Amino acid sequence: MKKLFALVAVAAFAVAFTACGGKKVEEAAATVDSTAAAVVDSATTVVDSATVVVDSAAAVVAQ
Repeated sequence: MKKLFALVAVAAFAVAFTACGGKKVEEAAATVDSTAAAVVDSATTVVDSATVVVDSAAAVVAQ
């Protein structure tokens, strides 16, 4: 009887871990995509501000 209970418990845990394991991978992939997009946006903002600084320096020299 104990062996039967242990076998049923192991099977139930295996099904539960398998069912919950797939969702975490999808959430992790979504998190990585959001982080990558945020880094790209930050880099674009830095490049735009550098361009503005160069333009303002050129305007000062022209005066």
